[in-house]
Amino acid sequence: MYIILLGAPGAGKGTQAARVVQELKLVHIASGDLFRQALEQGTELAVQARSYMEKGMLLPDEITIRMVLERISAPDCRSGVVFDGFPRNLAQAEALDKALTEQGKALDKVVYIKVSEKELLRRLSGRWICRQCQAPYHSVNSPPRVWGKCDRCGGDLYQRPDDTVETVKKRLGVYFTETAPLIDYYTRAGKLLEIDGEGSVDEVGRRMLKSLRRELVRQGER
Repeated sequence: MYIILLGAPGAGKGTQAARVVQELKLVHIASGDLFRQALEQGTELAVQARSYMEKGMLLPDEITIRMVLERISAPDCRSGVVFDGFPRNLAQAEALDKALTEQGKALDKVVYIKVSEKELLRRLSGRWICRQCQAPYHSVNSPPRVWGKCDRCGGDLYQRPDDTVETVKKRLGVYFTETAPLIDYYTRAGKLLEIDGEGSVDEVGRRMLKSLRRELVRQGER
């Protein structure tokens, strides 16, 4: 079983991927984790990746794709995989399809966790962190007892540049520009499963697993 989770920053992909992996007994492959593992192991790909990272550049699709394809060839991935953060664009999606076909495999479903831009802005731009102990807060979901002060140590709270409204809007703009072609691609392939990503973590998780199981049963009946 091979499943992709698509969703904007703040949609909860990582949290829901962990739930799907546990429930369906699959392997979780997150592109960010692969980069870190490759760097720790000092692989040839890691050397190439580091040169881009040190310059503050995005990794080329070729390196990202090779890392993912090496990972899915491992023995523990035979029962299936949940891809989180990959593919990010059409070139990566086509490369993944080709690789799976060559291995006699195919994607079962692409789950798109859909969350409105208004809700994504609320989730992402509300994050604050303590300067002293790094405790996380959220202006709506988990505010401090005294605004601007950490409950644990009394330190001042600050907002990272990545979490300001202006920066979040730019990040979301880039994401939707890159992802729109992916949604069309997987819709045409009959693989896309859209899930309402608003509500509590448990509500979204139950909604997604119910829809996934229903779709997979339908596939098995064909």
